[in-house]
Amino acid sequence: MSSGQQARAQAAAITPSGQATDRERAPGAQVRGLFDGHRLSPGQRRIAQYLIDHLTEAAFLSITELAERVGVSQPSVTRFATALGFSGYPALRDVLQPMALSAVAGSPESREEYRRNELQAAVDAEIENLENVRRLLADTDQVLDIGRELARSVPLTVLGLRISVSLAEYFAYAARRIHPDVRLVTRGGSVAYDALLQSREAGGTWALAFAMPRHAKETLSALRAARTAGLKIALITDTTLGPLVDEADVALTAGTGARLVFDSYAAPGVLSAALLQAMADADPERTQARLEGYEQVADQHGFFL
Repeated sequence: MSSGQQARAQAAAITPSGQATDRERAPGAQVRGLFDGHRLSPGQRRIAQYLIDHLTEAAFLSITELAERVGVSQPSVTRFATALGFSGYPALRDVLQPMALSAVAGSPESREEYRRNELQAAVDAEIENLENVRRLLADTDQVLDIGRELARSVPLTVLGLRISVSLAEYFAYAARRIHPDVRLVTRGGSVAYDALLQSREAGGTWALAFAMPRHAKETLSALRAARTAGLKIALITDTTLGPLVDEADVALTAGTGARLVFDSYAAPGVLSAALLQAMADADPERTQARLEGYEQVADQHGFFL
């Protein structure tokens, strides 16, 4: 278990809950106000964006954990804090933590007070992630356009390494019901490169990649291999900035729940289901025919209870 997970395991330990308090979301303008009027480098803007998008988790991360999440060095985080006028990252974190507590609990209570029902707090954070996906899906044209492109790519490659394997497997399992040739890649290195190259040579035009934290270097290598092979990349990830996003033609953001010892993926799961729906809508006749054919085979062989 990583040092970050150890800290989260201790912070999320289940304790008897008291009477629940009403929780109101504080405006994100508080955090953005910290960055107004400062000239930030591209790397510093990535840190700022991560703090805005993941305030309730990021405010309690160590400097090492924050650097790993954003994909920058620890000195970069320190320089970011000093660029904002703080003596260092701990001083910046001291300002961010009351904002994070206020955003979830409705008032700047102490961390111990907030943690009296950490399980409910984890659910609240996931609800916020789902709200962000809901806002993303307000632009239905974007999702439908991506769905059409993925539906037209034959074969379609679905990539997910390490912790992202489960999301990639879910998407590939469902996509095979409505798409004639879905190829799943769950191993990095030369195995991924060979699969991506073969997909392109077979006529594929797109790869859909999942990248959830902690982001592995081999995922970045696989995205670059896909681009080298001539594939376009649609990316589902948890951050709006960074080297992974830079390699993608289209990036869709869905936050992960990071309050418990292991991350949860409610928002990426819903976003994946929405993208599958967009693929189905892109060619409804093919979708209907394939679903009916699958059901006939399943009934004949008694696949399900």
